Amino acid sequence: MLEKIKQTADFIHNIIKETPDFAIVLGSGLGKLQDEVEAIHVLDYPEIPNFPQTTVAGHGGKLIYGLLEGKKVLMMSGRFHYYEGHSMETVTFPIRVFHLLGIKNLILSNACGGINPAYRIADLVILKDHINMMPEHPLRGKNIESFGPRFVDMSEPYNKKMIETAEKAAADHHIKVHQGVYVALQGPTFETPAEYGMLKAIGGDMVGMSTVPEVIVARHMSMDVFCISVVTDLGGPDIAFSVSHEEVLNAANKAMPNVITVVKSLVRNYQ
Repeated sequence: MLEKIKQTADFIHNIIKETPDFAIVLGSGLGKLQDEVEAIHVLDYPEIPNFPQTTVAGHGGKLIYGLLEGKKVLMMSGRFHYYEGHSMETVTFPIRVFHLLGIKNLILSNACGGINPAYRIADLVILKDHINMMPEHPLRGKNIESFGPRFVDMSEPYNKKMIETAEKAAADHHIKVHQGVYVALQGPTFETPAEYGMLKAIGGDMVGMSTVPEVIVARHMSMDVFCISVVTDLGGPDIAFSVSHEEVLNAANKAMPNVITVVKSLVRNYQ
């Protein structure tokens, strides 16, 4: 796996020639953010050696290098999920590649189910913490010391300065944002009302099927991490709304202008 990561990183570096300031991963339905990038190189996933392939609607399959707010960014339009049948090594493979490219800052986005009763569909939530309930851990197995320590400090999974910068941007543009705790489950089923009740009881504000493995691996390598979620559906023990992936994408689309504003401001202002 290490040789594959190095091979992929070398391939990308030989094309882009520079070290990006940020890596950005786009979640379900959030692909329109890629239109904001002044693209210099666009690589389809199949042409990148060893790169996984995405199989989910709402996830593109391109790696975009270019400028966003004057900063160099490497953007993944489409991520990989454990529920697709990928191993955790595969799910987190791009994050390892980003590290070998010298990238220090990681911005993630996702669509999530709202647990907190204060949340509404299309609200934005900045992750302040998470609860990992996935059945496999991305650091299980032999530790690669060149990446990071065997036992990883997770006392600040999401960078406080990045959160402050994003919150100021939201306030300046009169965009309502919450801070919340994200619970990661395997999927691909949406949660039952009773499961929503359980997740609320353990301290979750929203739930999703991605992000946390990427965060763990990024923190293993001492990358600074920020994540913004779009609430695309709501659930709870007394709520039995039906939900579909199409509705998730529609809600993400509604929130897209606000996501773009916050992320662009974060990229522009974070030092």
